[in-house]
Amino acid sequence: MYNRLGRMPAKLWNERYKGITIRHFGPSHSAIEKIAFQAEEDLGFDVEMVVEKDVDLINRAINEPESLDILDIDYWAYKLVLPKGVLQGITLSKYNWWEETHPMFTNGTLQNGNKISTEGTFPYSVQYLEKTYSTEFARSATDTICMVPHMMNADTLGIRKDLIGRAIESWAELINPEFSGRTALVNIPDIGIMDAAMAFEAAGKIDYANKGNMTTEEIDETIRLLMDLKKMGHFYNFWTTFEESVHPFSLGKVVIQSMWSPAVSEVAARGIDCDYPALKEGYRGWASGLGIMRHVQGDKLEAVYDYLNWYNSGWVGAYIAKEGYYSPVPKNTRNFLTENEWNYWYEGKPATESITDMRGRIEAHPGDTRMGGSFWDRVGNIACWNTVMNENDYLIKRWNEFIES
Repeated sequence: MYNRLGRMPAKLWNERYKGITIRHFGPSHSAIEKIAFQAEEDLGFDVEMVVEKDVDLINRAINEPESLDILDIDYWAYKLVLPKGVLQGITLSKYNWWEETHPMFTNGTLQNGNKISTEGTFPYSVQYLEKTYSTEFARSATDTICMVPHMMNADTLGIRKDLIGRAIESWAELINPEFSGRTALVNIPDIGIMDAAMAFEAAGKIDYANKGNMTTEEIDETIRLLMDLKKMGHFYNFWTTFEESVHPFSLGKVVIQSMWSPAVSEVAARGIDCDYPALKEGYRGWASGLGIMRHVQGDKLEAVYDYLNWYNSGWVGAYIAKEGYYSPVPKNTRNFLTENEWNYWYEGKPATESITDMRGRIEAHPGDTRMGGSFWDRVGNIACWNTVMNENDYLIKRWNEFIES
């Protein structure tokens, strides 16, 4: 009567959850229709997957909370959403995989027990709640969490190593005059300024007390330096979409830039020699989580819990691995990857056979290794996290002035 998740088969679920549709809203890199189709096949109820940009997701969750059931967004964004009272906490006794989840989420440490960077919105700092309808984060572990982590990565710079012709080892290279006119920066204020800060700090231009939570003076100095670079024609473009980061990079008009793992995978799948290196200052880390909206109750709430348990049971983790993303429950993901895929994506070992992306295109050949190394090495080298700063409104104002200058 029960499947491998300890749940009823899908054909019985249809009767129990007849007429129920789970509305999952998230960004394009995670709100993927194929995931919804697989969930429907495995669970037997409907899943509506809707894509929106982060700023629109935040506004929807705050202003139209009953228009969605599951909020899929970066951890930093929950600092803006939770205080509005539109979410409900997730009871750990109803979630199957907490003990198997990476300890950075459960107790704030690395796999080996070592500390991890807390600059920016460190996942553990926004993970727990005191009670189901709390509007503040708990200061230590409890039996209730704000969101179920489902995806994470360690970001760095995208490099056209075939055009640069030498090793890139530091974030400081992002502002190197050598690449003037061939550099790009992501046009998302909270992320773009972190990439800029990594570069300015590495180059000795600014010494931040905490670049994940800048003062107004630090924001002003960062924007001033960015404006100076812009006036000199340093930046080719400021991208906000996937294609805006991929197209100029593929053509060689941009040789070094802010970049995300799926974009690097896309360029590599086109047969272009690019790199996503482990820079000496470390990575900019991020994590996304699935939160439950406060209005979800009754049978729909039970369906949502089963969806969350399914989500981290392995299939999704294996699917997103092909874009370079990590699951917070690697043990389950491994069961859905071949040994070759696991060794390449998670262990950082050379591929023994071709590695394909989500579309089935060859991304890596036998002997190739993943750019940046293993999951544990990359996570262990995170220098700062995507964040919402205390001076977020001021940051956005100044960032927009920079973009419009």
